[in-house]
Amino acid sequence: MMGMTNEQVLAFNNEVIASFRANDGVLTDGPLAGNPTLLVTMKGAKSGRELTSPLTYIRDGEDHVVMASAGGSEKAPAWLFNLRANPDVVIEVGAERFDAVAIENEPDERNRLFEAFVEEFPRFADYQTGVERTIPIMSFRRS
Repeated sequence: MMGMTNEQVLAFNNEVIASFRANDGVLTDGPLAGNPTLLVTMKGAKSGRELTSPLTYIRDGEDHVVMASAGGSEKAPAWLFNLRANPDVVIEVGAERFDAVAIENEPDERNRLFEAFVEEFPRFADYQTGVERTIPIMSFRRS
């Protein structure tokens, strides 16, 4: 996330994950309170370790869709590289936990989903206008 060290991001994520799991997926305080949030557990691209990240999502049919914005940073979030290397993941939404596959959307689908994301969360439009990279959109599909 923009302006945070790796250690700060990890500490922030750990607090969100603990709150998420203690409250059946409902975040009632902190910067993600009120956002639909899921947890994605994946394998690290380099380390091979199991890692979990909290992400804001929208729904597209049965899929859960996330934006690899890194809070508007020019640098993509580490979890994107993990998903590209190891797309088989575990998703937690509310109290539900299920296996899924991460799919990086191609340009036309990415653009449609980006617009849907921005419709739900207008501030995310600023993330794209503030960077030169095209922010990837990932879908999680039950496997």
